[in-house]
Amino acid sequence: MIMPYSIKPTSASPGSGAPDKINFDRLWEAALRPAIDQAGYEPVRANEDIGALIINEMIERLAISDLVLADVSIPNGNVYYEVGIRHAAQKQGCIMTAATWAKPLFDIDQMRQIRYPLPTEWISDEVAAEIIKAVAGAIPIMSAGDSPFYQVFPKYPEYDPERATSFKKSLEDLSRFQAEIIAVRSATGEECRKRALDLRSRFLSGGPIQKAVAVEVMYTLRDCTDWVTTLQFIDGLPEDLRNSTLVKEQRALALSKSGDHDTAIGALRELIASSGDTSERRGLLGGRYKKKWNTGHNRIDLDRAIAEYEAGMKLDLNDYYPSCNLARLYRTRKRKGDDDKARIAAAVTIIACERARNRKTNDEWLNPTLLGAAFDAGDVDKAQELATQVATDGPSVWKLETTLEDCRTAAGLYPDPTKSELLDVIAQLEANLPAK
Repeated sequence: MIMPYSIKPTSASPGSGAPDKINFDRLWEAALRPAIDQAGYEPVRANEDIGALIINEMIERLAISDLVLADVSIPNGNVYYEVGIRHAAQKQGCIMTAATWAKPLFDIDQMRQIRYPLPTEWISDEVAAEIIKAVAGAIPIMSAGDSPFYQVFPKYPEYDPERATSFKKSLEDLSRFQAEIIAVRSATGEECRKRALDLRSRFLSGGPIQKAVAVEVMYTLRDCTDWVTTLQFIDGLPEDLRNSTLVKEQRALALSKSGDHDTAIGALRELIASSGDTSERRGLLGGRYKKKWNTGHNRIDLDRAIAEYEAGMKLDLNDYYPSCNLARLYRTRKRKGDDDKARIAAAVTIIACERARNRKTNDEWLNPTLLGAAFDAGDVDKAQELATQVATDGPSVWKLETTLEDCRTAAGLYPDPTKSELLDVIAQLEANLPAK
């Protein structure tokens, strides 16, 4: 049995039916161990041996065991890795279990699992009995199924040499395509748009299209053309691609950017309900409510925008997109404590941006976000430090023409002397722009 141990948070979204935490030791002792035993196997849990389980022993156990059960109720890197080893090591005998409310990540979510009720942190005897019945009854049936790896290569390590030739050609085609993407993105203005539309015409012909190609074309149209064109491209993709979570996210964004905020909000909420919560999806939701607030000035939309951005920030403090939008929204709302919340959100954004810069993240909006966060935080020293970098790098790297107005707005929300000092930094930044 491979599974988490001790008490772990579920990190599940509100309304999913999941408890805040799960006692996995109790789940093992009261339900999964008895279920395995009842199915006729000797149950052994991965962390049960005395002493550290080194990787050689773990791989040996996964490869040789008659049956491997993996609980994927919560995302766990070790469990996912070990499932992959077993799928490649043995043709059959790997079964995944999960709570009914679980939202596994990646392709694991598309694979069959034994689902069982898990409504509370501490599993009662009654719930344990239901889990035992569900798991023990399904083991004989599901253990005979082939792993996804052997469904693709049924006679591995033997395979048809023609597949290798076809695969090599596919990689060569993909490499040429990536070179074309770079060329499109290197162009500017109308030439960039023209090349992106040409790319769309050649690769969306109504027939099969590689997922990697479709996604790159979608992003290129998004960045080089307009939202209506992007939406039309997405709606013309094959059904399996349209239904992928990544494409659904981008479709909701395109809907909102085209002016249909309510439909976008509905699509994002459905995506969260069906595929799980992420900081990206909460951030997109917050952005849609922010757009509604900007046009209609309904205080409910302002509150909802803040609530969604807060949820996104708490889901992943390393994702600077949700937190970077909060500071000015807090100061716009002006409730008691909102000024302090604004400073905290701006500080979180700065730390997340600095982390991303250290990791050499390839995001063209990283530098502008960091600069805006320094002004949101009222951090004159940080703003001055970044202004020096702008002078070295040049204004285009920092998207200065786009960012300056936000910085000016943020500075205006502070009293003197902070306001005056921030405006002095803005004057230094403006000096980097070409004369009009």
